[in-house]
Amino acid sequence: MPDWKSTTLTLGHSPDPDDAFMFYAMAESLIDLRGYHFAHTLQDIQTLNERATRGELHITAVSIHALAYVLDKYALLSSGASMGDGYGPMFIAKSGPPDGADDDARKAWLLGKTIAIPGKMTSAYLAAQLFLGRDFPCIVVPFDEIFEAVHSGKADVGLIIHEGQLTYASEGFVNILDLGEWWKRTRKLPLPLGGNVVRKDIPPEVRQELSEILHESIAYGLKHRAPAVSHSMAHARGLDIPLADRFIGMYVNELTLDYGETGRAAVRQFLREAAEQELIPPITALEFVG
Repeated sequence: MPDWKSTTLTLGHSPDPDDAFMFYAMAESLIDLRGYHFAHTLQDIQTLNERATRGELHITAVSIHALAYVLDKYALLSSGASMGDGYGPMFIAKSGPPDGADDDARKAWLLGKTIAIPGKMTSAYLAAQLFLGRDFPCIVVPFDEIFEAVHSGKADVGLIIHEGQLTYASEGFVNILDLGEWWKRTRKLPLPLGGNVVRKDIPPEVRQELSEILHESIAYGLKHRAPAVSHSMAHARGLDIPLADRFIGMYVNELTLDYGETGRAAVRQFLREAAEQELIPPITALEFVG
């Protein structure tokens, strides 16, 4: 059996201000790491999703969409959720349907247009499929190049994630539909976007300790907000401190500390609907740690 405290545990997360905020206390050893050693790997979420399908990292952030494909290898940690509670990925374009258009009109406007998406294993793409249907014209574009893809005409519409949700208007775009708002309005639940998982070949007692360490790291950031936000600014991609703080607040909050019953219900609902529409494999082994 491996001695997990003499093993350097690989920890993958996105180079985003919310993830940097979550892992601030761990990265700077500001909490008790209980003798564990971590090597932080920062990569975009699509790359982390792909690595998770191969079981490469001990602990990693994944899209909830990708979770459906890695349940044989990973369990979902109870801390670290990114939930869109009435907000989330959104379709943006240079112009759109009239103000006041209902969901059906917005769907009709979107159908047939080429949509730039940030990756086919992202939760944004799965939510878009739940709204528009399985097959819609799309191209995969790195999330930070989607604005340019729409500006240039490479795509008619962009499906934006991360800080683009706060900056799209200043880039000259309008919001066609916010998928997180739509989900909350129609399902009465937050939209589960991302989470952190731990490999199942790690013993349960070690997984539990790792879950507790992540919880303590998030709690530390929330309690020491100013230095945690300052630490996160290296990954803020042009956001000023107030806007970065606002973005972090959207995705690091009480649901991030622990899914709770609401968050667990949201994950199950999202994956169940996707499985029923055969967008993902059937869900048979969803396990929360902690």
